[in-house]
Amino acid sequence: MASLLELKEIFRSADAVCFDVDSTVIREEGIDELAKFCGVGDAVAEMTRRAMGGSVTFKAALTARLGLIRPSYEQVQKLISDNPPELTPGIRELVSRLHQRGVQVFLVSGGFQSIVEHVASQLNIPTANVFANRLKFYFNGEYAGFDETQPTSESGGKGKVITLLKEQFHFKKVVMIGDGATDMEACPPGDCFIGFGGNVIRKQVKEKAKWYITHFDELLKELEER
Repeated sequence: MASLLELKEIFRSADAVCFDVDSTVIREEGIDELAKFCGVGDAVAEMTRRAMGGSVTFKAALTARLGLIRPSYEQVQKLISDNPPELTPGIRELVSRLHQRGVQVFLVSGGFQSIVEHVASQLNIPTANVFANRLKFYFNGEYAGFDETQPTSESGGKGKVITLLKEQFHFKKVVMIGDGATDMEACPPGDCFIGFGGNVIRKQVKEKAKWYITHFDELLKELEER
């Protein structure tokens, strides 16, 4: 098991950094915001808490939550335009610094492609570097389920994405940063997990993560030291 010093060295010399999105890169949980927007906020927030704690499988929780929300194409687009996701303080500077160092940055999210792509565009992250769940709609815009072939739709999916990135780009060191159990589970195959508690603290993650931060400035300082 790597020590904290070794994890910091991996971060400073990483080829790629993967960020979770909900409650990490952005302040809110996208699915909870969508649920509120569609009038079923409380019921869905409780399901999210259970999923984040790792007590139900991610796909089961996602299926149940979306079954309650049943968002239309129009509602998703209106949410993005009326209530755009709020970036977490420090993330813009951190991503910019990683880009300056030639590090590839990816957004790996159990959230929804359309919302995550909006976030990516604000951070100058190419769409090709976004891995998220795709909602499906009927021709009239009504909810038709989600693409269950996406690796991010199931437990262990973020690890599958990292394995894919390593195979495709021959990355030697990949870092995963996030607030939830699904992020922590991605290491291995990820080489370093950094728990993030700047928006919400998940007890299980805080207790188990060797490296736990509450502000992205802490990571910027690590990069400045080299």
